Amino acid sequence: MRWWTYQKERFPIFANGLLIAAFSSCAVFYSSFLSGGSPPNIGMFAVAFVTCFIFFLQLRIADEFKDAGEDAQFRPYRPVPRGLIKLRELGIIFVVGSLIQLALALWFSPKLLWILLFGWIYLSLMSAEFFCRDWLKARPITYLWTHMLIMPIVDLYATACYWFPDLDAPPQGLIWFLAASFTNGLVIELGRKIRFPDEEEEGVPTYSKLWGTHRAAWIWVGCLATTFLFAFIASCQIGTHFETTLVLGAAFGLSALLWQPGKRIELLSALWTLTLYLSLGILPLFLS
Repeated sequence: MRWWTYQKERFPIFANGLLIAAFSSCAVFYSSFLSGGSPPNIGMFAVAFVTCFIFFLQLRIADEFKDAGEDAQFRPYRPVPRGLIKLRELGIIFVVGSLIQLALALWFSPKLLWILLFGWIYLSLMSAEFFCRDWLKARPITYLWTHMLIMPIVDLYATACYWFPDLDAPPQGLIWFLAASFTNGLVIELGRKIRFPDEEEEGVPTYSKLWGTHRAAWIWVGCLATTFLFAFIASCQIGTHFETTLVLGAAFGLSALLWQPGKRIELLSALWTLTLYLSLGILPLFLS
């Protein structure tokens, strides 16, 4: 029961699972469209989904360790500081998850170990705040983009489940898909931390505190627009730019009009993410 409470508060498995399924399956499908090869098989989807799911769980666990001191001081209501879950238990899950990722890579294609190792190294550097925590904390924009680089790295692994077993290099044009993944990471992260003034908490850094609520929201809209641009270029690589523009254009317009700090902007970020990956990975299936 305590683990169910933990996932509900810190890593909702069903909501996150849906987004990660869209994220990972889109990466596999998009790689197949880009390379013009044979259709992906179930093993590719399974390895991509499970490995990505564990990566995002590891990110949450790493945050629990990294923010333990601040959580104890400013957020005692969270599961770890209030004693529901121990850090040692989360550390065990982190290690077990890494072993599952390793086993899947060895089983499916040992070549994937190179990208998996790269992801582990970058995640470790993030967890250690790149050994310059105070410097990064004083530069929130640098903090944001350095931490969001994990998104295209994880996405690269998911795409590699299609192309790396048979090719030595990613298909040409993949960079635009990874760029959209990076800027979409900014959309998600900004959406999580834009609040009304009366919702701000002491000791909890948010972008609405940094820039003001409305300015932070417009920066969020700018990240949406940048993601839209990269997604458009990515769709041009597979010949679905017209349909992608229609779908994402509608999603962008609604998001830009309906945003509101707090839970609404966070929900819109999630819906935008789902639309983004479905339009690049699933929509082309119905157009081929």
